[in-house]
Amino acid sequence: MPERILVALGGNALVRPAQRGTIAEQRANLDRALTGVVPMIQRGCQVVITHGNGPQVGHILIRVEAARHQAYDLPLDTCVAQSQGEIGYLIQQSLENLLRKNRIDRTVAVVLCRTLVDQHDPKLAKPTKPVGPYYSREEALALKTQGWFLAEEAPHGFRRVVPSPEPIRIVETEVIQRLFDDGVIVIAVGGGGIPVCAEADGTMKGIEAVVDKDLASSQLAVTIGVERILDLTSVEHAKLHFNSPSEENLQTITVADAKKYLAEGHFAPGSMQPKIEAGIYFLEHGGREFIITRTEKVLDGFEGRTGTHMVLH
Repeated sequence: MPERILVALGGNALVRPAQRGTIAEQRANLDRALTGVVPMIQRGCQVVITHGNGPQVGHILIRVEAARHQAYDLPLDTCVAQSQGEIGYLIQQSLENLLRKNRIDRTVAVVLCRTLVDQHDPKLAKPTKPVGPYYSREEALALKTQGWFLAEEAPHGFRRVVPSPEPIRIVETEVIQRLFDDGVIVIAVGGGGIPVCAEADGTMKGIEAVVDKDLASSQLAVTIGVERILDLTSVEHAKLHFNSPSEENLQTITVADAKKYLAEGHFAPGSMQPKIEAGIYFLEHGGREFIITRTEKVLDGFEGRTGTHMVLH
């Protein structure tokens, strides 16, 4: 039975610090990021790929502001949908080209995904999720006058923050399951999925929010029977006492360890905290291993040579 893997690409897999985020830059970054995924596919692993979309949604929102009164506005759920199409296409083309170069015959498909949330979720009243580029203090003050919420992310600057409700389920799970079971490499749950809530009559409507990619990825992984998640980010390990003289890399930790470190405040909200929470959810609902490592180290993480490896016990 082929091993079932979910690879969650973080924002740095597409846009690196100091880059403008051009399509050419994103293509080059994805080629590097996905090179390490190819050997897993070569070994017969069934793979689903999820991804973040913070910088892309941020740039879409900037375009919306710049085009006001000249083009129609885009609500945040539509911005997420637009980013899913753009990023999904870039990942699909990059991965297909790498597979072709390695003479691997596998189909890659992008699924536009909605994530159901509770319209009464209290988190909708508390913006916490960063999206878009970094701003200086002066730029942040000007943007606050437009009704934006911004939070400082030292030492980079300020970013817009939006509500991030809990995912209930991925609406397109059944379609993803069929493709996954058939051996298709699926790109799904981009940016955590398009946030929608259910009306009393069963219809759905989009809402102004962003669902956390890591939490949504873990929920999808549990539902479709994934055994291991590789959550890729800009650091090689999760750390205790991050950015302090006593900083310590975490190697192998249990769910109990993770909960203890969370309670002690070691992981930053909107950064490492949701990854640790996603790992806990995944392992407590049947997953075997949750790995956090740097994008360029994906194969080393998969083979156990680096990264933070979270297990149930």
